[in-house]
Amino acid sequence: MLSQQVTADAYITEHGIEQLLDLAERLRATNGGVLDDSAILAIAEATGIPEEAVRVAVKVRGETARKGVLYRWRSTFLSLEPSVKRWVTSGLMAAGIGFAQAFGVFGRYLAARSTLPNPGALMDLLGICFAMFGLYNLAICRNLRTAAVAGVILGAGWFPVYQIFGFILNLPESSSYWIIFWAGLGLIGGSLLQLVVSHNHHLLGLKDRSNERRELLSQLVELQDKLRSGEQSAAFLSVDVVGSTQMKRDADPLNVEFTFTEYHRFVDMVARRYGGRVHSTAGDGMICAFDTAQQAVGAGRNLQVGILEFNALRNKIGVPLRLRAGVHAGPVVAPDAGDLTSVSFAHVIDVAAHLQKVCPIGGLAVSEEAAAQLPGGAASIGTTRVEAGEISGVAWVPRSIAAFAPSPTPPLPRPAQS
Repeated sequence: MLSQQVTADAYITEHGIEQLLDLAERLRATNGGVLDDSAILAIAEATGIPEEAVRVAVKVRGETARKGVLYRWRSTFLSLEPSVKRWVTSGLMAAGIGFAQAFGVFGRYLAARSTLPNPGALMDLLGICFAMFGLYNLAICRNLRTAAVAGVILGAGWFPVYQIFGFILNLPESSSYWIIFWAGLGLIGGSLLQLVVSHNHHLLGLKDRSNERRELLSQLVELQDKLRSGEQSAAFLSVDVVGSTQMKRDADPLNVEFTFTEYHRFVDMVARRYGGRVHSTAGDGMICAFDTAQQAVGAGRNLQVGILEFNALRNKIGVPLRLRAGVHAGPVVAPDAGDLTSVSFAHVIDVAAHLQKVCPIGGLAVSEEAAAQLPGGAASIGTTRVEAGEISGVAWVPRSIAAFAPSPTPPLPRPAQS
């Protein structure tokens, strides 16, 4: 759902979305849980993702978090356009002023006719607080148009609210034409306040928005550098024994234990010989990690050729081990920088395993990405094409394996006709 909404404006990969959300969460934590307009704009500039897409991503993440109604309202508000956010705030402050004014009049009305304490002064103070915050909202508007509209909303918006509560509480009526006066006052006041504040940022002790954005962008770049500190290019070799389950079932358990232990040592020895190491094992399947595709391909070829000698000297189960292997190369992020064995989840590893499964028995399937890094390119591997989902590559089969490939059975001679 997230990727579908975000990519409505531009093509963005899943990795880009995750990076965007990770940066947003880190920046929100750094700034006390707030992700304002400047932060959203800085994230857009740092990731190269459109600002609208960033807002949608932040909004969807907030909705899916399911941390309560207030949290969702807050996330929705923070994802609004800057001008819309100022207008909504003015509307809320206007509603607060109208509410406080109506109940202030009602409180004084009750106090004049009873011995109850007069809450009018308290409600007036509450109304002043709403008005002061509304004026502050006008002062931080980015441009004159936004401030003018927000001023009209603040100036005229409280009057209908007061009239509604006045009708409910049976207060004295006021002429509806007053709304024109308050709207004009809000228009002029909002415009003047924005002009004064925008030209006196330093005198008023306010942050310059351009400097604040540069600071946020600097923080984002620093966070990106930390995230990418473990990113490096690597190649992975996936190798597996074909039909091992049947072999183990039919052979002596001690011979099986010895043979497959020696097989693991054999793979580890070849991987180290080519500058790599065993990354992980799962049964008879093994993943080896290398710095370059050339190392991984060299190790894969050596395994397929060397398995013939292994079967002759170290295999005790009476059935030759046959291997399939696949190689893929690409970027990975190692939690421990420089240590490829610390990579737990990577698309590169998955692709290598998929290629291994579609590889001819006794061969080595190399993805196009990995083959492109070889000195001779894909032509140095072979001409046999393999496909694993959306990943394509070429397969290499040594002549020593091809020579022992079963040949078709010759046709039986026809019976002599009498």
